Parts: sequence; C-alpha cells; structure tokens
Amino acid sequence: MSYLSNADIEQIILPPSRDLGGFSVRRALPAAMRQMVGPFIFLDSFGPVRFGPGEGIDTRPHPHIGLSTLTYLLEGELLHRDSESYVQSISPGEVNLMVAGSGIAHSERTPEHIRTYGGKLTGLQNWIALPKVSEETAPLFQHLGSDELPTVNGEGINMKLLAGTLHGRRSPATIFSDLFSAEIQLQAGARYRIDDEHIERAIFVVSGTIELVGQDGVYGPDRLIVFKPGAEIVVTANERARFLAFGGEPLPEKRFIRWNFVSTDKERIRHAADLWREGRFPGVPGDDEFIPLPENFN
Repeated sequence: MSYLSNADIEQIILPPSRDLGGFSVRRALPAAMRQMVGPFIFLDSFGPVRFGPGEGIDTRPHPHIGLSTLTYLLEGELLHRDSESYVQSISPGEVNLMVAGSGIAHSERTPEHIRTYGGKLTGLQNWIALPKVSEETAPLFQHLGSDELPTVNGEGINMKLLAGTLHGRRSPATIFSDLFSAEIQLQAGARYRIDDEHIERAIFVVSGTIELVGQDGVYGPDRLIVFKPGAEIVVTANERARFLAFGGEPLPEKRFIRWNFVSTDKERIRHAADLWREGRFPGVPGDDEFIPLPENFN
C-alpha cells in the first residue's frame, strides 16, 4: 500500500508482509505506484526469523539477469553459492554484491554450523538494475567486510556506506551507475542530513521512530519514504533508530521485471526463462537443487 504526501515527500510506501513458512518478508519495491528509486528496482526486508536445531533458511538455486543484488544482514548468517563457483558466507555489517549481468544462478542457505544449534536471521536485499549498456556484462561476485566500508561516527550518528558515493565518501562495491546505499543508525535526538547530490533518494525505516525536519508525521519501522528531487532531508530520531538510505540517478529506459529477471527487453527475459526451463542455465556447483519457473510464467 502507498499514498502520496506533500511538501518534500513524494510517496510513502507501506510494504505488504508475506509469510514464507514462518519467514516474514516485506517487499517495498517494486510497488503499485512506484517501480524504482534511482536504479534500485527491488527492496526486500526479511525477518526476524528464529529457527531451532536442524532448521534453517534454504533459498534454492535460482537465476538472475540484468541486475546486481546487494545483501546486508542485521543479524544471523547466510551462505552464498553461485554458478561462477563463488562460495561466501555473510555476517552482519558485511556486504555481498552479486552482478548477474548476462546470467547467474545462486543459492542462499543457513550454514551448517548455524543449522546444528539453531539461530536467527534479519536483513535487507536490494536489486539494482544495470544500465542498458551493462545488462550483458560478465557475472561477478564481491564480498566486502565491515572494515572495508566507509563510515561516519560521532554526535549520535553511525553511518556505513554500502555502495556508491555519499558525502564525499566512496564504497569499494562494484557499481555501474550513479547511486548510493547506506545504513544509518541514530541515537535518540540525533540528526542526519542527506544532501541532494543524488537525484532520487529514499529511506526505509528498519527500527525505531523518526521525524523529518520541516515535515509533519512520525515514521516507524517498515515505512519507505521517497523524497522529491532537490528536497532538503534532515532525519531526527525520536528514539534509537536505524534506516537504509538509498537512491541515485534514474535510468532513462523502462525496465521490465518478471520473476527474478530484469531487462530493458521483454524478449531477453523470455530467452532467459527458456534457458532456465530447459536446464541450459549455468548450475551452482555443490548445490543441485533448483527453483522452477512459476507456473504462470509465459
């Protein structure tokens, strides 16, 4: 659900929640009234989920084209495997960036050492549409440790730059267009300004409550707030708060999104679907399961 606002806020989106067998997922993008913010075409917030001994999260191998995925955990651990033979666990504070480009398949599962005793999982995942000239780039994977990501600390502010550029800092994450993604934590009463160096900007509230200087309203968890270009954005935390700030320059061409595929060309999506259906997509070494195409895919 979403609704329009006034002043410097363009939209406020309240993502629906889906229960995937005890695993809660909230999809803020794409929404009925908005597909993208800058090049970001997908935003999922998942968890918190807790599981007992012998249980875990199992996202079986599935394909992507035309995008990058950016995964960031708040608690727990996941093990990534892909068809380029990358195997990498991710823990809170780290970034897993996967460039699908011309085509990649991957899985995400609870590691065995966590599954033995049970655990928990909470996190965020973005899909970033690639520019038209980069849609068929070679697939790659990049893991960034917490100490590799630029940070700002002080005056009740803890900012970690996950990708792109912000406030004169640059993340080492591999990107293909103008964008930024940052996790920001504020102590009660602290303020954070998001300058207008990027055309489109939004924040997704993870925890706590915030206000926006000069705007009416108090915003709690699971609200996606999209701002008008050029808006002055100053966030104030009413209590300890955590949010994802992201955006960038919008891509000029329309993007089509079907299942796990993103492209400027519908025929390219159909071709990728045929490859997956016929078993001609690259497989994931060490993980021979797969997620079939949806029954209504045509």
